[in-house]
Amino acid sequence: MITISHHGYIKRTPADEYRLQRRGGRGSLGGRTREEDYIEHLFVASSHHTMLFFTEKGRCYWLNVYEIPEGEKTSKGRAIQNLIQLPGDDKVRAIIDVKDLKDDEFVSAHNIVLCTKQGVIKKTELADFSRPRLTGVIAITINEGDELLEAKMTDGQSEIMMAVKSGRAIRFSESKVRPTGRGAIGVAGIEVDDATDEVVGMVCVNPEAGALRTVLVVSEKGFGKRTAVDEYRFTNRGGKGVKTINVTEKTGKLVAIKEVVDKDDLMIINKSGISIRISVEELRVMGRATQGVRLIKLNDDDAISSVEKIQKMEGENSDSEVII
Repeated sequence: MITISHHGYIKRTPADEYRLQRRGGRGSLGGRTREEDYIEHLFVASSHHTMLFFTEKGRCYWLNVYEIPEGEKTSKGRAIQNLIQLPGDDKVRAIIDVKDLKDDEFVSAHNIVLCTKQGVIKKTELADFSRPRLTGVIAITINEGDELLEAKMTDGQSEIMMAVKSGRAIRFSESKVRPTGRGAIGVAGIEVDDATDEVVGMVCVNPEAGALRTVLVVSEKGFGKRTAVDEYRFTNRGGKGVKTINVTEKTGKLVAIKEVVDKDDLMIINKSGISIRISVEELRVMGRATQGVRLIKLNDDDAISSVEKIQKMEGENSDSEVII
């Protein structure tokens, strides 16, 4: 079991050290976090897997799972910066778990899709990241004033959705983005309104998924809603997209977009440092252009900082949680 915390601490622990514990009530995990940190990424991985780390300046670093220090489930772990040669002025933005970089069939069938805050999107074949280098490599050339926001691994058949602070989202086929080399800049994914607008997230939806495909959008003043993916019409990349939430003074700007299903939980972190955990299944699916419902009550001087989807272990039910 590989766990990576919000503050960038990583460890690996034998899966049999984890147990499921009954939960006393929704959001209880937030009250037990240590130093306002929490588990943001949880992977079940073999020691033969490789982790790809993408930084906000557009670089990629590798770490074999067997190189990740072992720790007890209650331990903090090691800072990622101590394990990869990451400069002090850069930070990890996205992590991808790759099953086997030596499996030519797997590598040739997958791509890495990257997006930046200014709406640039780029697709590069996974094969271009199959030869690890100790000092890392350029994954995307970042324009001045921009930074990498998200990285996803796809199988070439995904649908890509991007959302911006001003309350719009776009949906287009992955095939609209042709593969380019690691050093390329990328192409326009979605248009931002002005210098104050930026991309808040990207999701890559598998059209073959069996469960109802929904996306959750959250605004900075605590409003959010789930909407079926099919409510967003297909367009070409680079456009303005369509309204995904009715942004008003009451709701505030958009801060997050996540692909979710009923079994997921969300961790919501406020700028004041308070974090709560809520269940996605408690949020009904509603129309695209509505205001949404209040997810959390905030003080007047507070706002939502970030939203993360909590990954669960297989077999975990809605009344249990993994105790890390």
